[in-house]
Amino acid sequence: MGIKYKITIVLVLSLSLIIVGCRADSSQQLNQQSIKSHNPVINKAKPVIFIMIDSLMNKPLQDAIQQGHAPAMQHLIKKGQYFPQVVSSFPTMSVTIDSTFLTGTYADRHHVPGLVWYSDPRKRMIFYGNGVKEAFKIDQMQVFMDAIYQLNQVHLNKKTKTIHEELADKGKESASINAIVYRGRTEHVLKVPRFIANSNRVPEQFRITGPKWFSYATFAQLDPKNSWNTPPWKKFGMNDEFSAKDTAFLINQKKLPSVTIAYFPENDSSVHKKGPTQLEGIEKADQALQGVLNAYGSWEQAVKNAIWVVMGDSGQSAVYDDRQAATVEIEPLLNHYRIAQLNQSVKKEDQIVISTNERMAYIYAINDNVELSDVVKHLQKEEKLDIIAMKDDKNNIRVTGGKNSSMFSYRPGGKFTDEYGQSWTLSGEKDLVDITINNNRIKYGKYPDVLARLYGAMYSHEGKYVVVTVQPGYELVGESSPTHIGGGAHGSLHEKDSLVPLIISGTNTRPRTLRIVDIKDWIMQLVNG
Repeated sequence: MGIKYKITIVLVLSLSLIIVGCRADSSQQLNQQSIKSHNPVINKAKPVIFIMIDSLMNKPLQDAIQQGHAPAMQHLIKKGQYFPQVVSSFPTMSVTIDSTFLTGTYADRHHVPGLVWYSDPRKRMIFYGNGVKEAFKIDQMQVFMDAIYQLNQVHLNKKTKTIHEELADKGKESASINAIVYRGRTEHVLKVPRFIANSNRVPEQFRITGPKWFSYATFAQLDPKNSWNTPPWKKFGMNDEFSAKDTAFLINQKKLPSVTIAYFPENDSSVHKKGPTQLEGIEKADQALQGVLNAYGSWEQAVKNAIWVVMGDSGQSAVYDDRQAATVEIEPLLNHYRIAQLNQSVKKEDQIVISTNERMAYIYAINDNVELSDVVKHLQKEEKLDIIAMKDDKNNIRVTGGKNSSMFSYRPGGKFTDEYGQSWTLSGEKDLVDITINNNRIKYGKYPDVLARLYGAMYSHEGKYVVVTVQPGYELVGESSPTHIGGGAHGSLHEKDSLVPLIISGTNTRPRTLRIVDIKDWIMQLVNG
């Protein structure tokens, strides 16, 4: 391999990992508001500006506001509504969450199972960008193609419409700015940077479909001057300032469409490095948000002329600062099986594939002789594992845990109803998923909306697999997967990974439930009246 090609590979990996990889009164803590649906009162004239701040969480946001580091978000809260606990998707990884947000469905319908997963029909790992060590062990150009093209154009279920597609079908325009999931009806050309296109395996450009107004880091910008924010030292454009500049450009040019979705990615890396209590990423995101609000001339005019929605995508759990204590290795628990290696094609004699997504993992039985129930028994030997789940031959989802011999089983439909109106058939030890039942009503505990979210992952893609999560403080480790010792990580069903704040300003309406899966329907109501 020549030096030039090696440099190209490094840059390709850097680009794909950066783009897709892991991403009231201010003195008072505001209480969660009722989840009952409100009858919407819609102002049809107002455009919706939706800003997703990666890994934004309630407690650090409140701390930042109290310390004067988040005046823009404080202003929007004072002028609107604040919900500190909105339920994310599962796995709590950005690609799956963003797919849920954009389609209004969980993974069983949108078919994006996680940042890393195994495609049984393709007989290979799908890898959108998670860590350099892991990526170097597989086909680097395939990593780039999966992250930049396949995610939106192939893997995201074409039968499930995105916000952008539904708006286009109704004759309305929308914008996507730095969002990693963006599929729409308008064809765009992504121009591949020259240093990547020099490789004979990557075309000079991709044709993709997105909303009418579309920007995506170094590949496409709305503001011609925003290319200043796309060099390698600014993460190729995957930064808060780029997102804010292109959003402000639409406002200044009076081209703001019915819905604009902008992604502010940088807080995620700050939390990964420094842990959930850090405030630097929130302060940076707020500074970028100030630039967008300022495009209206004043913040009062901004709230008067648009509906503003600011939300996190997932929380993060603090990871212990002792590597040996914090990490949970899966391979030693299954070492009597032949485990497929990342740097090799799956072989006929391989029995197990492991796809690790920080604090959750898919464990695939790819050999007919491997019984999932046996895999579960071996995993139960690790007490740090939180939830271990599999499907049985009757389409029940069976749940157990580390160092736990009890079992809980459930399936959709039945006499038990949860707070979101979903019905279930339940049996076994309910404490495994921390639910309580009173008069056939299900109340969730530390795993919000666990039944529907876990069901979504269990039916998200083809294959025979076990889903595992790890308790707070710990992180799962696969072959060369990244770790965040002393920092933060996400991926699990636990509330620390799953609850995010939501700010709404410019409308007195709110989503039907406080779940990301219901945000899409609410946005469509805002636009359509």
